[in-house]
Amino acid sequence: MDYESAIQLSYFWLPLLGFVVGLLSTMVGGNGAFFFPPALILLFQVSPRVAIATSLAAVIPIGLIGSFEHFRRNHINLPVGVICGSAGFAGALTGAWISNQIEPGTLIKTFGFYVIILGLISLRLPKSKAGERVVPPRLFSSLSRRDILIMGVFGLVSGIVVGLFGTSGTAPVLAGLFILQLPVKLVIGTSVLIVFINALSGFGGHFFMGEIDPELILFLGSGAAVGAFIGPRLVVKMKPEKNEKSIRYVFAFLIIALGIFLLWQ
Repeated sequence: MDYESAIQLSYFWLPLLGFVVGLLSTMVGGNGAFFFPPALILLFQVSPRVAIATSLAAVIPIGLIGSFEHFRRNHINLPVGVICGSAGFAGALTGAWISNQIEPGTLIKTFGFYVIILGLISLRLPKSKAGERVVPPRLFSSLSRRDILIMGVFGLVSGIVVGLFGTSGTAPVLAGLFILQLPVKLVIGTSVLIVFINALSGFGGHFFMGEIDPELILFLGSGAAVGAFIGPRLVVKMKPEKNEKSIRYVFAFLIIALGIFLLWQ
């Protein structure tokens, strides 16, 4: 009983964690699911499969609110988001199935290797073009075959990562959007929409094949929703184009450190 009480008391830190992650993730183009599984596993001793499913459920409010707020500010390219998100849907269901076939310890170590590689790749992403020089596609008919192929491949990879590890899958999406050379604000907003679709799909897969913790979802989701509501408003006031390089380096080094720590654990 004392152990149960201690766990319940620790849950009151979850809204703060959710708020910080929801705020920052919607400012850089994600939903925060990347940080939730390691936090739940390392800080709250949640089993990996429960952490994955709970993480995806908790970030659904982030994606929903963040997508709506970015859409209101014309930060979302719908053709790109729909195609990439559709590929992610198939990938997320596939990843959820694979996740339930892997032993928990192997799953954690695989995740550690993944984030280290991801951090190294993030350092080499092509720089997006700012200003009016790049005209992003506004209609499906204006998309080239190359654009569709890029969106399909990176969307599929992102979805598999979401379903497999319970993370946001933001990095593959950002890589694809930067390759398309969309303006930074469109990269951020469109990415939020895509990873929201992925999280919804991944949670659906884990809901039928895994476990969830309603209390974890409630505590994490409540704080995350508030952060997601504020994040897009701050993006409007900031000039992300000027800070793009710094954002990439901070993100890359942070996840490399996280990957090393997971492998060490």
